[in-house]
Amino acid sequence: MRILHCYKIYRPEVEGGIPEVMSQLLGLRDFGDSSTILTARRRGAGRRYVLDGAEVRAVASFGEALSMPLAPHYPLVLAQAAQSCDVLALHAPFPLNDIGLLLGVPDDLAVVVHWHAEILGRQAIVKLLAPVIRHTLARADRIVVSDQSIVDRSEFLAPHVGKCTIIPYGVRPEEWSELHADQARRAAELRARYPRLMISMGRLVPYKGYPVLLEAMREIDGHLVVIGDGSDREALAQRAAELGVADRVTFTGLLPRDDMKVYLHAARVFVLPSVTEAEAFGIVQIEAMSAGLPVVNTTVPTAVPKIARDGLEGLSVAPRDAAALAGAIRRLLDDPDLAARFGRAGRERVAGEYSQSVFLRRISAVYSSALSRRRGEPDRAPNEVLT
Repeated sequence: MRILHCYKIYRPEVEGGIPEVMSQLLGLRDFGDSSTILTARRRGAGRRYVLDGAEVRAVASFGEALSMPLAPHYPLVLAQAAQSCDVLALHAPFPLNDIGLLLGVPDDLAVVVHWHAEILGRQAIVKLLAPVIRHTLARADRIVVSDQSIVDRSEFLAPHVGKCTIIPYGVRPEEWSELHADQARRAAELRARYPRLMISMGRLVPYKGYPVLLEAMREIDGHLVVIGDGSDREALAQRAAELGVADRVTFTGLLPRDDMKVYLHAARVFVLPSVTEAEAFGIVQIEAMSAGLPVVNTTVPTAVPKIARDGLEGLSVAPRDAAALAGAIRRLLDDPDLAARFGRAGRERVAGEYSQSVFLRRISAVYSSALSRRRGEPDRAPNEVLT
């Protein structure tokens, strides 16, 4: 199959989240499929490049507004590119994907929507975009979601439950659990320098809850490293200074994966302080669990607290509760035996539930089934994979 993945941004302009999932989906080459990626620039002229063996086309953008690139040519490019693929994988939310599909695609093209999350907190915009979003879901042959909670809470998905397939994300556990000698040395040096080190990774945007984590740091004896970049970075650095914790917080910006692994293996606790359901899954939890870290997350009504479960692989607290967040982190920092038990359980859970090989096998089956049904051919995908 020739697969075209479409989303508003991709690596190397951003790491983690949906771009990370798209990058993992390039592994479908092991099933004999080929993938290309269509995306947009944050700002700047269009360009083409090859990353991880896949061709990437990044459409020109004048900048960003409301977390969306101002890339007026993107829908037309999508409609044109769809003419030469078998499966069109639209990663939502991204309204320019919906507009591109509205321009028309071949009837024998399978459309699979990866419904990662919904547009939240912008009701006027959602109301305006609702017709094109509904058109996309009506045209879709399959809809992939990472957790049942996404389906249960979505008015858009309600008419299309029969098309929805629940497929949790996955990682290659060994990629995060194993260090080479230099990485192990660097991790040991960091542990010696920061014996009570906490790590968080993600885009520096409002729904990630970093202001709450910074407030919690006032009650924690330790050092916090935040890996990632985003629109809130300057404001967060200023807030850390205002709270008097700037000397115990390091914002590293984006880091190569090898450096991220060093920090994870040096740390005692991983923190995911999300505050809204825009954090639909939190794949960084799986990466941290693969490295043997206990997790502190929040009880947002999504898959987040179901991955690292309260009392099993970590601790879960209410969103926006800085005191509770601080208490959970302190508990793990002060009780190495408990932290180690959660860490071991996390590694076992990833190996059994969130491996990339299972994720890719199930996605391949969905794509194959969608294409077969679209073209009126026998469906060769195993039924158990699609349920």
